[in-house]
Amino acid sequence: MRLKRTYKEEDSGNIFWITMTDLMTGLVLVFIVMFFYVYVQNHIQVMEQRLAQDSANKALQETLKNEKIEAVVDSVSGVVKISDLELFDLNSYTLSPKGKAYLDKFAPAYFNSLFSSEYLGKNIDKIIIQGHTDSQTFAGQYSADEQYMKNMELSLKRAYAVANYMTGTSYNKINGEQLRKMIIVEGASFSTPVIENGKENYAKSRRVELKLVMKNK
Repeated sequence: MRLKRTYKEEDSGNIFWITMTDLMTGLVLVFIVMFFYVYVQNHIQVMEQRLAQDSANKALQETLKNEKIEAVVDSVSGVVKISDLELFDLNSYTLSPKGKAYLDKFAPAYFNSLFSSEYLGKNIDKIIIQGHTDSQTFAGQYSADEQYMKNMELSLKRAYAVANYMTGTSYNKINGEQLRKMIIVEGASFSTPVIENGKENYAKSRRVELKLVMKNK
């Protein structure tokens, strides 16, 4: 005798599996929508920050250009590079009269430009003033490590001399307390020489760089 399945049993089984399938599909769709929303929001935020920083970099470039101040500004990172020939005599970390005259113009233009930008004023965490030397060696019997560290000392002292003098210039002192919490001095020795056409450009390797570190959000 053949037993027949009732439509009721078959239908109830189908309803159960269809319901579970619909539920899983719905959860996957919700996850995809949420992921896409978060991705788009983060992308928009990053783009807004990039546009704001690009605008601030261009404003700084324009300020230095209008003030006729010689400096190389990276339009993407905002890093400012100053040749040490504008600031120091060879193998010296004492600011020359020419160097002081340069910083008297550069420092107010640089600091006031940064703090006049609403985005940068709120989001700068640190301003790193970093000294660099070329890879030429000191006279005397020094090992490679000693040569590197002697250049490290020179680069650090130069960075400190620049930072010390810049904070004493006539920038808008309303930003003084904030600025004092930002400045960091570093020496880099000849770790990142400037190479052109396969050779080191000693004049460009000897430089002071100003770098901005933004707050993490």
